[in-house]
Formats: sequence, C-alpha cells, structure tokens
Amino acid sequence: MKYSYYPGCSLESSSKNYDRSVQAVYDTLGLELIELDDWNCCGATYYMSIKETISLVFSARNLAIAESLGRDLVAPCSSCYTILYKTNKLLNENPIMRAKVRQALKRDGLDYQSGVQVRHPLEVLVNDVGLEKISLETRRHLEGIKVAPYYGCQIVRPERGLDDCENPRLMDELFASVGAEIVNFPMKVRCCGGMLMTTYPDVALKLNKELLESATVNGAECIVTTCPLCQINLEGYQKKINARFHTNFRIPILFFSQLLGWALGCDPDALGLNQNLIGFSKIKQKVLQPA
Repeated sequence: MKYSYYPGCSLESSSKNYDRSVQAVYDTLGLELIELDDWNCCGATYYMSIKETISLVFSARNLAIAESLGRDLVAPCSSCYTILYKTNKLLNENPIMRAKVRQALKRDGLDYQSGVQVRHPLEVLVNDVGLEKISLETRRHLEGIKVAPYYGCQIVRPERGLDDCENPRLMDELFASVGAEIVNFPMKVRCCGGMLMTTYPDVALKLNKELLESATVNGAECIVTTCPLCQINLEGYQKKINARFHTNFRIPILFFSQLLGWALGCDPDALGLNQNLIGFSKIKQKVLQPA
C-alpha cells in the first residue's frame, strides 16, 4: 500500500525521531510513504489567527499536490493533521471559500477538487494494516510494560470520525495488541499547554505536571504520544517541573511509533531512540527478546 506523506516542519527539525520511527514502522509492515514534493508549512494556527483565507491557501496547496498523485495523504504531526483535515472539510462544505482558494492556487499552476483523504498514521495502522497483522509481526512483545497513551487535545477534536473525542482507543488497542498493559489515564485528551510554555510558562508547567502525575500515579512506565509539541513539553521540561513542584518525575515520553517500532523489532537507531532526552533502558530490560 502506498500513501503520500506530509512530514511537516516539526518532523524535519526538532522531531526527526518521529519522522524516522514512522517511516521505519511503515517499512517494516510493507507500507510505502512517498513524501510530497515541494510541500510547504501547513499554515498552523498562526496563519489562521491572521487571516483565514491565507491559512487555507497554505494548507490547500499541499492538498492539491497530494490530489495530483491520487493517494491518501498521511500526516503524523497532530497540528498538521488537524489543519489539513480542517482545511479539507471546510473547502468541501463552503463553496464560496473553495472558489477563493482555487483561484489563489491557479496562480501557482495548481487546482484542488477536494478529492484527498487526510489520514493519521495511527489510524492507517489500525484500520488498513489491522491489529491482528501487527500482533503477528511483533518481535519484542511488551508484556509487563505499563503504557499511558496520550492523545492530546488535537487529533480527536473536533469530532471527525478518527476516534472518540473523550475516550479515544486507537493507541490503547494498538499497544494492547503487542502485549503492553494500558494503564488508566483519565487525562489522555487534556491539553499540555502547547506554546504556552514560551508565553505563560507557569500555566504550562502546571498543566504538564498534572499530566505526568496522572500517568505515574496510575503506574505508567512510559507515555506514548502522537504530537511533537506534547512530546517536547512533557519530556524536555521534566527537570523544570521537578524543581518547581518538588516532584521527582523521570518517565520516558516516546512517540507512539518509537515504542511500536521497538516491538516490531526495528533497530533503535532507525527509530531515533538515541535522540530522546530520557532513555527507556528500564523498559528494554523488561521486554522479552525473541528466542
């Protein structure tokens, strides 16, 4: 199976380990990701706050390139996925805005007929590959590993059919299929604060402290996420959180594709595990190696 691939800005810079691990997992399972040629920033929320039409054109340019290739578009970053999905939905439902965006795209020699399906790699794995096949491909079963799946506030909101917006289950079911124990994590869709870490750090540190606390109180040995910003906030600021709140957190924050790739037998370097700030050596020691 072939998919067009939109890595987005984060996966090309601060979250290269996410990019590498997604590609390693897909390659292991026989899926082909073909990166969009000449893709641009999805538009993010900054553009949307300035002028909606401009942000939609930014995003729709990627959709137009993908449409010309005739494949579903896979976007791992929670923000990119949300923006691309939102743009696609709005252009399908708003003919006036669609006409404006198409007019702008024509100046770049492009057009968009709203014929692309925007998908998240997590959903592709569960629905296209299937949990049964993934279980059969597992090389390092995760029995005894307690995992807290953290979806964050974007990929399941607003309701879009990806998963339940209050109690999503895709990651829970995925990691259960490779042997992990899924802990109760009632804050699985709570916001990490996002960019508030740079503007209102006191607020963001408290939000992340509560997330880490909820996971560890319920016995989690690692948190897995789909979002580059959530991963950075939860992992990169644990020392500051510990200093501020007199806690002692040191819990690995992994991209879901890193832990899944480890279970599938991928090489740790191919998964970018050496780029994580908090290693998961204790988890590796618990995982049963293949006979």
